Amino acid sequence: MINLLVALAISLVVNFSYLLLLISQPEPSEFRERGKGERMIERAGWLNVEPDGHGYLLSPHAEGTDSLYLTSRCVSWWKLADGDYLRVRAERVEHGNPRVKLVLERNGRLFDEASLYHRPSQGLLIAVQIIYYLALAFMLVTLTTARGDRCGYSSLFFLKRMSWGILLTVLLFMLAPVQKWRTGELVPNFMNHNPMDYVLLLRVTFTLVVSLLYGYLYGQLHKSQRIALENVQLKNENLTSRYNMLVSQVNPHFLFNSFNSLAMLVREGNTEASLTYIDRLAYAFRYILQNGQTPLVRLADEINFAEAYSYLFKTRYGDKLFFDIQVDDHLAEYRLPALTLQPLMGNAVKHNTITSKQPLHISIRTEGECLVIENPLRPKLDPEPGVGFGLENLRNRWELITNQPIVIVRTEELFTVRLPLQKPDKR
Repeated sequence: MINLLVALAISLVVNFSYLLLLISQPEPSEFRERGKGERMIERAGWLNVEPDGHGYLLSPHAEGTDSLYLTSRCVSWWKLADGDYLRVRAERVEHGNPRVKLVLERNGRLFDEASLYHRPSQGLLIAVQIIYYLALAFMLVTLTTARGDRCGYSSLFFLKRMSWGILLTVLLFMLAPVQKWRTGELVPNFMNHNPMDYVLLLRVTFTLVVSLLYGYLYGQLHKSQRIALENVQLKNENLTSRYNMLVSQVNPHFLFNSFNSLAMLVREGNTEASLTYIDRLAYAFRYILQNGQTPLVRLADEINFAEAYSYLFKTRYGDKLFFDIQVDDHLAEYRLPALTLQPLMGNAVKHNTITSKQPLHISIRTEGECLVIENPLRPKLDPEPGVGFGLENLRNRWELITNQPIVIVRTEELFTVRLPLQKPDKR
């Protein structure tokens, strides 16, 4: 449909002058009024056709005046015969007989030149021209755009289609509808007396150039859109791949620490605590399985997970570890990446000294529209070995999902992480 509309626009532009002619076409009476001036004379008389085809109009009512001259072309074109009685309009010349320019009447009847050859109407001529150039432009436009997506509208594709377009144009140039000079009959261009009509050649060339240009621009636009789409797809695939990789790094680390704590309870023979621990551990794992592939979760759900996860740590450390959780209720529906608190809580426990004399207090609170996790800095003298994920993992996941950085503040006494929460409508 787009190609058809483009072809129609090209056809109308090419035939613009013909459309203006149709709109402003004068009536037959206006044609007869043309040429009335000082140099024009109107006279009636008998036609005398010479053997060489020329004719002279002798007027019995204008004695002593020169006869009017008709060229052999006019005699043949108008199909005049010797002895016809004509009323004509002629133009005076400086040297020689006045020349007949227009036949007004022939043998007492109005003379209609167009009826001699059954000329088509001007409207029909313009309709044929519009249809021809519409078909030419549509074939060229379709040729230069169809099925180019298979090869990405490459330069080689366009050169091949351009070559085929030129061959098609040459063929259709010879089949273009034209009017014979004398009769006005519509014939293919190759049957015309002058097949290399420069006006026709210019119009066909214009159609070819505009069609090829449209095809080239269409191909370039298609390539740019395809590249943009591929870039978006690659970006999404990259984000998904990186996110899955980062989330997969959380699960083994969490599983390792959890089973160590559970093993400690089992060795102590504390059945009730072991069952409660297993229940909280199951909740934590269920949360991970349900939200591990979910980019954003509610703050309320993440806090519930943090409470279950903190129980696992408090079971291990007893009264030496405290989690202070204070979250504003109106922020419960705000979003943040899933499993945000797990590495922060785990790192705080892992890298700081926890004793009865120096219990560790981990604060999880909201300030404005930020979630703040803060703990004292008391590095262990003999730090536990780690795989190096933790905080860097969190930073990468947060920026991938929210396009916002987290703020990390480290002083001599405190370690603080500020996480900007996402409003519910940015889910």
